[in-house]
Amino acid sequence: MKITPEKLKALLVDPGHISAPQFKAAVDEAKKRKKDLADVIVDNNLIKDEQLGRLLAEESEYPFVNLRKEKIDETVLNLIPELVAQSKGVIAYEHTKEGVKVGMVMPDDLEVRHLIEKRIGERVLPRFITKRDLNEALFKYKPSLKEDFEDILKELERSDLPRDKRDDAIVKMVDALLIYGYENKASDIHIEPYINKVMVRFRIDGVMHDVLEIPKELLDFIITRIKILSKLRIDEHRAAQDGKFRFNTKGGLVDVRVSVVPVTEGENAVMRLLSAKGRQFNLVGLGLLGHDLKKVKRAIRRPHGMILVTGPTGSGKTTTLYAVLEILNVRDIHISTIEDPVEYDIEGVSQIQVNPKTNLTFAKGLRAIVRQDPDIIMIGEIRDRETAGIAVNSALTGHLVLSTLHTNDAATTLPRLLDMRVEPFLVASTVNVVIAQRLVRKICEKCRASYTLTKEEKANILVEPAVITILKRLGHENLDKITLFKGNGCKACTESGYKGRIGVFEVLEMEENIRELVLGHASSNELMKKAVKENGMTTMLYDGLEKVFRGMTTIEEVLRVTRE
Repeated sequence: MKITPEKLKALLVDPGHISAPQFKAAVDEAKKRKKDLADVIVDNNLIKDEQLGRLLAEESEYPFVNLRKEKIDETVLNLIPELVAQSKGVIAYEHTKEGVKVGMVMPDDLEVRHLIEKRIGERVLPRFITKRDLNEALFKYKPSLKEDFEDILKELERSDLPRDKRDDAIVKMVDALLIYGYENKASDIHIEPYINKVMVRFRIDGVMHDVLEIPKELLDFIITRIKILSKLRIDEHRAAQDGKFRFNTKGGLVDVRVSVVPVTEGENAVMRLLSAKGRQFNLVGLGLLGHDLKKVKRAIRRPHGMILVTGPTGSGKTTTLYAVLEILNVRDIHISTIEDPVEYDIEGVSQIQVNPKTNLTFAKGLRAIVRQDPDIIMIGEIRDRETAGIAVNSALTGHLVLSTLHTNDAATTLPRLLDMRVEPFLVASTVNVVIAQRLVRKICEKCRASYTLTKEEKANILVEPAVITILKRLGHENLDKITLFKGNGCKACTESGYKGRIGVFEVLEMEENIRELVLGHASSNELMKKAVKENGMTTMLYDGLEKVFRGMTTIEEVLRVTRE
């Protein structure tokens, strides 16, 4: 089934899924980048991959299947060799009495169907799948990391192994760590030395997982390989070093930020994986819903002022700023950023990396940016009085300024700026909106199941007085009648019951009554009470509980992040 631009236009523009200008821009971009039009449309968040897949399946009159929600049996998967699956765009995923269910990018290709039927000796039941779904499913052919490492370790145990072969084995070892981490959507890979061993740990969905033990004698070789990739000094073992590199995967290039620090048992390395696969620069996808989303969109439409995102380290602040930049990034606007570090490259945006070695600080970089004729400025973080002052003055002189701060909630952000010696009238007149956020783990879709609260869980909830108030506001006065969801644990989520993360937010809009309180040096408690009672601001706890009742996350997760 060939998907022509005309067919895509009929499926997407005519029913109103995307606008005609958006479609035309995607067509132009696809031609310019020599990419598949459907891929560009999904990459630009004009439509979800699954939604597009369902529309195309309906057009082709074949049933649609989302392989990410299917439990693929290894025996069934291996009925079709990996090379055949990759070259023909097919995946066998379920055995039934009628035959074998096979996901196909081109389900109407009779030649491919006959080829598979001949190979497996059974009837093929074709199902439509997207190319992205296929590429993710192909990773299931890979051996486990332990199997890969056992083979490499056996090779290294040979006493007659030449030096070049040993070096090749170490290269394979580091490559295996990176690929396995990427495939399992790890955000960070930790290599931690102990007295008699080295532990490899992955951070997945914000939680650390022990993955592998490596013999201690291999630590220096592995660290040296990582340093070479990152262009760090291999003869420096007593100082902390930071670097970065890129590596190729089936899903595209992955940027890796590296930190190597000396510890008592050797050198500790942490590699942060930053890939397009993990990116979700879309406000709705990040978890902003309803009134909160409307408030943020109102602030984005304003030509000047400040949009501030707050929260602790690792709460997704930068990702939210990138999602806003994706909306604002159009050809007739000049956007400049100063970041530490630059996490993702955005085409059409001038991005500056903070560099202490050349004395390029946030404040000095920001001064330089202002002279670059920007319309929009993004500052990675407001850390000091000088940066705060320049940011506020930039917002006052006709620029839209985006930045982050480390505060616990939205209301505390305004007094924090006053603590940085920013005049109250400047804070009141420049800040458009403050977004406070945390990240909670999402329930795994493959093993999600409904349940009623246990006595222990009810007792845990009743400890929080605010929770009861919110439950009543949401129409859930009787805890006995509430049905919630949780993940039972499966192979897809490594038995944790969670897969992926989503944000919980509170959005404080700078309305007139809030401005008056700021001018009067009001405390964060006074600001919070006013925003909630008079302006209808929803707290992070309230937003989190809404996501609990929608089946997105669990009460335990929401209480974990909002109690911090």
